[in-house]
Amino acid sequence: MATGHQVFAIVAGEASGDTLGADLIRALKVQFPNARFEGIGGPKMQAEGFTSLFQMDRLSVMGFVEPLKRLPELLNIRHRIIKRYKASPPVVFIGIDSPDFNDRIELKLHKSGIKTVHYVSPSVWAWRQGRIKNIKKSVDLMLTLLPFEADFYRRHQVPVCFVGHPLAGQFPKLPDAHAARRKLGLAVDKPVLCVMPGSRSGEVELLGKLFLDTAAQLSALIDNLQLVIPAANSARHQQITGMLAAVPDLDVHLLQQQSHLAMEAADVVLLASGTTALEAMLLKKPMVVSYRLGALTYKLVSPFIKTPYASIPNLLANKMLVPEFIQDQATVANLVAAVSEAFEPANSQTLVAEFEDLHQQLAVQSGAIAAQAIAELVDQ
Repeated sequence: MATGHQVFAIVAGEASGDTLGADLIRALKVQFPNARFEGIGGPKMQAEGFTSLFQMDRLSVMGFVEPLKRLPELLNIRHRIIKRYKASPPVVFIGIDSPDFNDRIELKLHKSGIKTVHYVSPSVWAWRQGRIKNIKKSVDLMLTLLPFEADFYRRHQVPVCFVGHPLAGQFPKLPDAHAARRKLGLAVDKPVLCVMPGSRSGEVELLGKLFLDTAAQLSALIDNLQLVIPAANSARHQQITGMLAAVPDLDVHLLQQQSHLAMEAADVVLLASGTTALEAMLLKKPMVVSYRLGALTYKLVSPFIKTPYASIPNLLANKMLVPEFIQDQATVANLVAAVSEAFEPANSQTLVAEFEDLHQQLAVQSGAIAAQAIAELVDQ
């Protein structure tokens, strides 16, 4: 066991990073009982005794315009973090996610001889793989949530440790669809399709009508089909309500949030590619995955995409476990056919067994594994 009164510097930029950071701090306290933790973090990290030098929400900016407006403040915070830890080096610097903010800090501190860790891999394995050169120059240890990410870093000679995915511990091994249906006021004995067109305005704009037209055709094909749509927030609820006005005959249970409950209640999930696909997998739900970008954006981005699959279940299994329909393939006819097939009991039984294996792979003690890997780095 490593000991010492050293300072661990940690920078997390958003709520998911705050959760990972709190879990990591708890585990690091076992390895380093006298350590102090400071940097940038949210309420969960602070509840573990972490000192946040700046408000974490100042880093949580999205889109294109907002980061530009806040750029002077963000650059100032980053400069002050680098200056502080160059002058008074921590035992290790740990950047949690937020690569656009953390990568520069990691590079500068690494060049100064400070050991650096990055927790949560950017999607460098999927697109713009040239970024690996900068990662090699700035990170002593990469902690990944998914095993195929760790394989990518090993191929590029970057020290890496797969630590499992925190979501895997938050979902029951055996979901209870009937209980979820009762909570949502759905009939227990009738089929349920959960429709999830995304959490961002642009996603719903590009996928909402497609998914609703698909749901309308499926309602005509599948007897007594119950449709449930969990809106990610009040803005998406309003946006989807507007879209539903165009299909007044479609009977939909539109929810405020409650996405996990809606997926647990479902027989099949039709969803926008992203973390939702991982959540549906952990809930052992047959799914159909789709995604669309704006035509110009797709034209610009597509040459840089290097992964054979879009969804996490397929990437984890390294095969087409669940159907994916991206861009021009995302048509009503394709989605209707795939969702209809997903409702077949034989298909779901095979999938559930595969999903259980993948769940098992991810459901490990992330904080403890990460802390052990960091302790080994510190002791080198």
